[in-house]
Amino acid sequence: MPPPRTRGTALRVGVSPARAQPRVWGMLAELRGPAFPVPGEPPPQPKALDARALAALAANPGCDRRALLDGAGVDKAALADALGAPSSFGQSQFALTRGNAFEKRVKADGGAELLRLVHEKLDPAAPPPETSSVPDLTAVGPAGRTERTALALREAVEAGGWTLLDHPMLALDVAGSPAFLEPDAVVVHPDGSWTVVEIKSFPMLDGSADPAKVGAAARQSAVYVLALEEVAARQDPAPAVRHRILLVCPKDFSNLATASAVDVRKQRSVTRRQLARLTRIEEIAEALPEGTCFGLDLPPERLTAAVESVPATYAPECLSTCELAFHCRERARGAGAVTALGRAARAELGGLSTVDEVLAAAHGEAGDPADPAVAALRRAADLRAEALASASVSVSVRASGPGARSGSGGAACR
Repeated sequence: MPPPRTRGTALRVGVSPARAQPRVWGMLAELRGPAFPVPGEPPPQPKALDARALAALAANPGCDRRALLDGAGVDKAALADALGAPSSFGQSQFALTRGNAFEKRVKADGGAELLRLVHEKLDPAAPPPETSSVPDLTAVGPAGRTERTALALREAVEAGGWTLLDHPMLALDVAGSPAFLEPDAVVVHPDGSWTVVEIKSFPMLDGSADPAKVGAAARQSAVYVLALEEVAARQDPAPAVRHRILLVCPKDFSNLATASAVDVRKQRSVTRRQLARLTRIEEIAEALPEGTCFGLDLPPERLTAAVESVPATYAPECLSTCELAFHCRERARGAGAVTALGRAARAELGGLSTVDEVLAAAHGEAGDPADPAVAALRRAADLRAEALASASVSVSVRASGPGARSGSGGAACR
């Protein structure tokens, strides 16, 4: 159950999960509210912040709402349903089943095919992976699995050779609490370096895949690389974490595996910089009204008020990354917020935050003429007026041209 930060303090990455502040955990539990137990079943656990969600959070670091809800472990999909704005965000069950089956096939026989691809694409100068080790990473709880993964990585470096860690557990400290992350695999090379492996079910056609999907996989893998670097930093000497990850996908439309090396240095640096802008989660929580709670058993009006008490920064990109996007879009449009127009438009408009303010500035009714955004809006309004006036004159000329006069004259003759 990992809480993030939203703009403000530096990211303290690499802090041991045991150092998470109990006060923060208690505060988040109160915000999450009583679980909605299903009769005969144990109460649901807090929703963990995975690498996909963490990458989405880093892409929109100004959204306190997402930061707080993710940090408290609130199930945003269930919350969106309770608010009356259900989201279709997420993978279909068919896609999940197909992805799990493909991953199982790639990792069969001790990961022989997977290690062959790592050797071929990333480390052809190393000895072929004729033998390899697949350590058992079983432990109690995510914190225990994190420590077991760190120990297995250390032992693999000392032993040399090829080692495959299947679904290791990594921890990345975000806003004072750990986010537990589970990459598909991590490979330890004979030279002691580490590589993140990401297995996806979308196909590679003629050696290339959908750029948007590859970009999403690279951002997700960059989070794993950051977490893995913190594990390496606690070892002496620190092993190298490779900045190229291995993306494994089905070849064409078959069930055979193919792979490509993806450089994630850009995504890694962007993610680290964006995470560094996140404010500590307790700072957001302490600014909320007394008694704020996101319990799904609350009346709809009280739950809506609780959600609205946390500032949100909506952008159209949220539709593909956040379960609350439809709710936030409706509120942003209702308030006339320019964020609904996209981040690029929002950045160009400077301090003008609503559509009414933009229109007033463009028509000369408000705004500082020295403001570059206001000056640009007024210039655009003048150009639009000139264009409309010119178009009106052109239409008038065509309507009263020679053809129109002769037509009327002919009618008169008849």
